Amino acid sequence: MPLKKYKDMNTIIDSKTADKQSIDEILSVLDCDKNGLAQSQVQKRLKIWGENSLDEKKTNPFLLFLKGFWGPIPWLIEAAAVMSVIVHHWTDFIVIIVLLLSNAIIEFVEEYSADTAISQLKSKLALNALALRDGQWKTVAASKLVPGDVITVKSGDIVPADIKLFEGDYLTVDQSALTGESLTVDKKTGDIAYSGTAAKQGKMSGIVINTAKNTLFGQTANLIDEAKNVSSYQKAVIKIGNVLIVVALILIVLLGIIETIRGEDLIDFISFALVLLVAAIPAALPTVLSVTMVVGIKKLSKENAIVSHMTAVEEMSGMDILCSDKTGTLTQNRLSIRQFVPYGGQTTETLLQNAVLASDQTEKDDAIDQLIKQTWHMHFPDSDVLNAYSQTKYIPFDPVNKRTEATYTHNATSLTVTKGAPQAITALLDDAQAQKFITDNALSFAEKGFRTLAVAEKNDGTWKLNGIFSMFDPPRDDSAATIAEARKLGVTVKMITGDQVSIASETATEIGLGSHILNAEKLDGLSDDEAEKMVEEANGFAQVFPEHKFRIVKLLQDKQHIVGMTGDGVNDAPALKQANIGIAVDGATDVSKSAADLILTDKGISVIIDAIRESRKIFARMENYTIYRIAETFRILMFITICMIVLKFYPITALMIVLLAILNDLSILTIAYDNVKVAQEPKNWNMKYIILQASILGIIGVIFSFACIFIADRFLGLSLEQLQTLVYLKLSLGGHLAVFLARNKYHFYDSAPAKPLWISVLVTQTLAILFSVYGIILPVGIGWANAAFVIAFVTIAFFVSDFLRAIIIRKIEKIPEEKNPQ
Repeated sequence: MPLKKYKDMNTIIDSKTADKQSIDEILSVLDCDKNGLAQSQVQKRLKIWGENSLDEKKTNPFLLFLKGFWGPIPWLIEAAAVMSVIVHHWTDFIVIIVLLLSNAIIEFVEEYSADTAISQLKSKLALNALALRDGQWKTVAASKLVPGDVITVKSGDIVPADIKLFEGDYLTVDQSALTGESLTVDKKTGDIAYSGTAAKQGKMSGIVINTAKNTLFGQTANLIDEAKNVSSYQKAVIKIGNVLIVVALILIVLLGIIETIRGEDLIDFISFALVLLVAAIPAALPTVLSVTMVVGIKKLSKENAIVSHMTAVEEMSGMDILCSDKTGTLTQNRLSIRQFVPYGGQTTETLLQNAVLASDQTEKDDAIDQLIKQTWHMHFPDSDVLNAYSQTKYIPFDPVNKRTEATYTHNATSLTVTKGAPQAITALLDDAQAQKFITDNALSFAEKGFRTLAVAEKNDGTWKLNGIFSMFDPPRDDSAATIAEARKLGVTVKMITGDQVSIASETATEIGLGSHILNAEKLDGLSDDEAEKMVEEANGFAQVFPEHKFRIVKLLQDKQHIVGMTGDGVNDAPALKQANIGIAVDGATDVSKSAADLILTDKGISVIIDAIRESRKIFARMENYTIYRIAETFRILMFITICMIVLKFYPITALMIVLLAILNDLSILTIAYDNVKVAQEPKNWNMKYIILQASILGIIGVIFSFACIFIADRFLGLSLEQLQTLVYLKLSLGGHLAVFLARNKYHFYDSAPAKPLWISVLVTQTLAILFSVYGIILPVGIGWANAAFVIAFVTIAFFVSDFLRAIIIRKIEKIPEEKNPQ
């Protein structure tokens, strides 16, 4: 398809396909030539396309902070604050505002730290470039480059824009950070060198075809900015808030109607509505859940996993698909020799010896030469045979000749050795059988994705083949076992790499992932509906670009999967940010770390398995607290409402409600240290199960609360104020014991509570008993005899509630239409 004129701002050259266009066509589209631009042309183009830099959207910190005051739970808290001002309950007002500010600050810190990926990305761009301006080569700021500029890139440079190469022998580029390819790429005339990649060898000139956001690098930045993901934690808190808002409003409206009919004072009703709202608000819910996550985060740091965003903890507990980068995560990210194949009866020692002699004998950092020399010393550590050779000439590798060559003197004779690409060595040989040997073995290795080198020698004017050997990036020792362990935990691992399909398939088969590797280019042009099934069924993806990774994650999320994504390069950043749990592996770039939720400080993915187990423990604690908190809210709301409608009195004062909240929520923070079992399947917020458990506990609690009032009123002869104190003690003791019911699905004794939890309950409830007995803070005391009655009653109610709850849950589970909520 012919390219359109670039001067039309709505059309750009596609950097990924521009290598298929001729130089002349590119020059025509850009309205330029190989002699570069004049400064006047540069200025005009800067006005049209802007500077070669990434735009960074800055969020106003103040507006970000204000977001913490918007949402179901903040609305409830704010309504309670307004009502407390109306009725001049200043103590309540102060407590409510402190809780509101605490939650807003925690949310602000979380979100503010999550938006630095693009600023980190900008630091990876080149600062200067060598451009041909007004007929002269000049060093200019890379930000001032425009489409049509002619620039030169040489070894050691960062490519400053997407360029179409048109002159020079060769350019070897490391583009792993952008495309994920594990090996350097040889560029030639007509190829595209991408912005942000690193030139390793050679020197070439090219035409700038794209700058800023239109480069492949810039498109990666745009994807980072587009990546949005609302955590399951946020969704759960919103759902909980919505439920409680509806319940509270229904009850307040109902009671308002009843009180109006009864002719009660409006101020008295507002006071009661305040009590009801305070009772309805799980104001400490976000705080307690956050503290639980913080405690878990400290434990994860000891497992070599640093959490950068708190919500990552509970997201990981529900993760059912892990998209893992191949190079350096599933593999060792270092070349290793896979197999030696000597030719014509020669030995492996001769083959490897000549490969060493054909390598650079200086300390230059050539990965293949270093590998060959290390392999020699590993196989023949005591050999001194190489000392007998004296090098007289060395020709290094270049992408044109594709081989190295070295000449030595040995025992007064000359020996020339060479190693290089199979086709390059084949061209040197006259032996047809040797040529076929190279071709057959190279093809066999290529089918498995192995990189191959051949070695030959010349000492009588004729090249003779020594043999051929293959190289690969071997899997990590723990990859196969880790993947198998992930399956046991209900997590499917999918490999994602920029390497070719053959390389990816070989690695995937070796580590037990499966052999169904999908070429990511097949997703291009497909609708989401068509692509979703392909993505779900694939064991991995090859030849992947940043937008592919981003889309793969998004497609899996659209199929209701909780997706984890590992990565280390610039190319991974958009997908890391979009994923439910972005994981920057050890050695990751700052860009990836900034976009990620979890940063690993150890190699491989085995540490992720440890993090999954720990996160599921953390989630279980959060779930237990949520069940307890909703059950308590339901219990108090229903109890107070029924008392007002039926018994026509306030069973508890606003002060008592506040005291309940303070003592209960402060002590319940120790649930962060509680003992829990590791689930063998992904855990997520199952609101049906949570509401079911909370409702059962809440309803049973209401029944026992009325039973307690009935007995106390009939047999204990208490005044109204004493009855309120007794009700306070019953709600406090019963509420805290409900924590031990909420910890387990069936019975409280299914798992033992941690020491910090039961000690904190013991301490706070001892205080509640003392307050009630002696009237400390509370209006009046009820004495030890009445307190003993409450303690005995609550203890009996605890065992009966546990028994009834187990029966009800098991009955519900037997209903065919219902699934096990866990």
